[in-house]
Order: sequence, then structure tokens, then C-alpha cells
Amino acid sequence: MGDPWEFAVHAINGRWFSVFASFLIMAGAGATYLFGTYSKDIKATLGYDQSTLNLLGFFKDLGANVGVFSGLLAEVTPTWFVLLVGSAMNFSGYFMIWLAVTQKIARPAVWQMCLYICIGANSQNFANTGALVTCVKNFPESRGVMLGLLKGFVGLSGAILTQFYLAIYGTDSKSLILLIGWLPAALSVIFVYTVRERKPERQPNELRVFYHFLYVSIVLALFLMAMNIVEKQVDFSKAAYAGSAAVVCAMLFIPLIIAIREDWVQWNLKNQDGMKPATETTVDRALDIAPEVKSEVSKEKEEKAKESCFFSICHKPERGEDYTILQALLSMDMLILFAATFCGLGGSLTAVDNLGQIGESLGYPTKTIKSFVSLVSIWNYFGRVFSGFVSESLLVKYKMPRPLMMTFVLLLACVGHLLIAFPFPGSVYVASVIMGFAFGAQLPLLFAIISELFGLKYYSTLFNCGQLASPLGSYILNVKITGHLYDHEALKELAKKGMNRSSVKELICMGVQCYRVPFIILSSVTLFGALISLVLVMRTRKFYSSDIYKKFREIHGVS
Repeated sequence: MGDPWEFAVHAINGRWFSVFASFLIMAGAGATYLFGTYSKDIKATLGYDQSTLNLLGFFKDLGANVGVFSGLLAEVTPTWFVLLVGSAMNFSGYFMIWLAVTQKIARPAVWQMCLYICIGANSQNFANTGALVTCVKNFPESRGVMLGLLKGFVGLSGAILTQFYLAIYGTDSKSLILLIGWLPAALSVIFVYTVRERKPERQPNELRVFYHFLYVSIVLALFLMAMNIVEKQVDFSKAAYAGSAAVVCAMLFIPLIIAIREDWVQWNLKNQDGMKPATETTVDRALDIAPEVKSEVSKEKEEKAKESCFFSICHKPERGEDYTILQALLSMDMLILFAATFCGLGGSLTAVDNLGQIGESLGYPTKTIKSFVSLVSIWNYFGRVFSGFVSESLLVKYKMPRPLMMTFVLLLACVGHLLIAFPFPGSVYVASVIMGFAFGAQLPLLFAIISELFGLKYYSTLFNCGQLASPLGSYILNVKITGHLYDHEALKELAKKGMNRSSVKELICMGVQCYRVPFIILSSVTLFGALISLVLVMRTRKFYSSDIYKKFREIHGVS
């Protein structure tokens, strides 16, 4: 069956090992979701009020969602360079925040802190662009499940990083900032040369393999959830935290076994085909199928290349074909997606960023508040894999438009917002689950819809452009509305005590009134986003009723 060394090289260069490496990179790429855990340290150490903290949260969301630069960079540079740039940005941004919070440097100005967190958060776009876009192009017919899995690991990363920080640094939440500075950067550097585009080859058991990855990730998520519950009830020693982190680490490497198994099968098939000189190999058969289709595609590309991109804006291709960047950005479909994302993700980001202060205002203890953040992270994962796998299954079996699932997810998010606006004992637990699930489910749907409507040729740039509405929504809903109304209520409490803003270092609001009005507004805005997404459902109903993956089977010679 060939030299073991040759198989090792084949495996490392294979599509499946690239998927495993992408899982690990994405498992470290969700540091922005831990803002609720360490934001209290920033607020207390630097003496910020809630509006200033929410401004910092906005720049975090801005950095996390403005990935146009990483997308454009990926169009002209290899994947390894994109990952290295992201690694450098991740370390430099969060390391400076850690130095500020631990007071190892002079207190930075607010604009400097905003810059640091924007740079650190922006690094996750480079991980997304390097790993996620590459995997979607390597598995174009399984993009829904691929996006669900990859974004699912990002959703779990908050809980994963928490376990590692407890094992390494104990309960010092300031050290969490240091961990999210060096660990994700190290993962990108280690696997930098293994994540790159390969020739897509549809395997008959491809979906089954992805389900094996899914089962492993579900077990990991359940373990993290169990640890979250146990750690809240029991005081763990550092050795116990180390044992928990070791289990998490082992589970993260189980996908490597699955990847090696699949590469071993492909290696054997390749060698068997190589031993049949008188017959066609699998690749030869793929190349001989539908040559006319490939020829037509080539001619079409040549004709499009002759057109000026500006003159072609008004002559958009059919949905599912490769749009140019300007054609996609100026299309009505993208504008509708932008509006729905502004309402949906903008509201969800606001809820997640304020979760720590929500728990504090309602009188929950610090340990419980941290469990809320972990719950959001874990259910963020479930939302992502659910939307990826279920929307793909409903699309294939029943031709259900993927935007329709986005409508349902936004309606669910409305329920989570209302539970914060009108709390009852334990309601924040339920709200954390709902908000985490709804927030997580939106991203794979958004990225899959963009890839399906506008093609994969410029996907690196388009999927990053598609999420630009998210930080804009976060700024208006979080900074201008939620933060302002929170501070207004806090100042009213101070006035009742005969005090003013200068009397206290940290502006805190306690009571159900602190977040009632902001979250009624968030619920209304998200409901409006759900109604907007229904417009896209009607516009794309005919497209989704067709075989949207047909052209990939024709090009790759798969019947």
C-alpha cells in the first residue's frame, strides 16, 4: 500500500487534514464572545461607565465583522499569509489590552483601547477567511454542513478557552485576556501550511464523514456544558481544572483520527487506480464527463473578462452564478440580507455583550454570571451546527429556501430579548440559551445564502462584506440605545441618593428597569428583521426550488 512516509505526506496535504486543522483554528477564533467575562475587569480597572464600555464593545464588533481587508488580501495572497497576518494581529491587540488591564503600562486613552480591541477582534476575520472560505471551496456541495461545523467550533471556542484559562491561570479573569492573545495566534502559526485549496472531489460518503465530525463536536459541547454546571456548584482545584482541560484537548484531536481514516481510504483507492494502466482513473473519468459544459463555462468566463466591471453591474448573472463584487454588493438580494443582518445580528451582539451587566443588574452572583457567558457560547455552537445541518437537509429534501430558516431564527431571538425585558426568577438562564442559539444560527445561514446566491469566485470578499451590517447594528443598538438608556437609569438611581457621576468611579444600575426599555426596542427591531427576511424568501423561492448544486456536479464529473 505504499511507503508510510508517502502516506503521511498525502494525509497532511489532503482535504480532510485541512478540515481538522481548520477545526482547531476556528476553536480558537471566538475570543470576542468572551468579552462578557473580562469586560467587568476593564470597566473596574479603567473606571469606565457603561456607555464607554459599550463603545469598546462596538469596536470589538466592528473589528470582528469588518473583514473586507482580509477578504481582499485572500484574493491576491496565499492562505498561509492571511493566517499569519491574523495571528500577528490577534497577539498584538489582546496583549496590549492585557498590559493595560494589569496596569503594566500607563492607562491608555479610550481611543487606544478601542484600537487595541478592534485589531485583536479583526484577527478572527483572517482565521475565518483562511480556514472557512478554503473549506467551503474544497467541499462546495456540502457548504451548509461545512459552515455549520466550522462556525460551531467558533461558537464553542469561548467555553474551550475558558477551560484552558482555568487550568493554566486559575480564576484570574485578567489572565484570560493574555490567553486569548497567544493561544489562537499559536494555532494559526502551527497549521499555517496545511490549510489551502485542493481540487474538490465529491466522495459518496462525504456527508457521513461530516456527521462523524458532528457527533464528536456534540459530545464536546455536552462535556463543556456539564463542566459549566459542575464548576458552578463545586470549587475546583487547579488539578481538577487541568484534568478537564486535558479531556477537552483529547476531544479536539478525535477529528484527526477521522481525517486520517478518510485519507487512508483515499490513499488505497489512489494506489489501486494507479495499478490499472489499461483503465481510466477516477480523475480521468471526472475529466471526461460533461466536457461541453466545461467548454461553455470557459467561454463564458472569457467573455465576462472582456467586459468592464462597471458596465456589467446592470447586467447581473442568474442567481447561483459567479457575481462580481460590485454586482453582488449592489444587488437587491444583498441589500435585503444587509437589512436583516443589521436587525438580527446587531440585536444579538448587543444582548451577548451586555450579558455580564444584565446578570449584575438583576442581582446574580459573579460565578453565575460567568456561567451565563459559557451557556451562550455552548448554545451558540448548537445554533450553528443546527442551522448548518438542518437547513442543508431541508434544502436537499424539501427545497426549503434557506432564508426561511433565518426568519424562524430571528423570531426566536425576539423571545430571548423579551425574557430580558420582562425577567422572572431564572429567566436569564433561559434567555442565555435562546440568545446563544439564535445568535449562532444566523451566521452559517448568512454565509451559506451569500455563497449560493452570488457564487464562490469572490466568496472571500463577499462573505466578509455580507456581515458589515452587524457592527453597524451593534453600534446603533448597543452604544446609542442600550448603553445610553442604561446610564440614564443609573444616573437616576444616583440622583435619588443625592449623588452625581463624579461621586462614583464605576456607574452601575441595579434592578429590572435597567434593561427593560432597551430590550423591548431590540425585540421590535429583530421582529422587523424577520419580516424583511421574508421578502428574500419570496424573491429566492424559485431559485431554491431548483437543483442549486447541479453545476458543481457537472464541473466535477459527479452524477
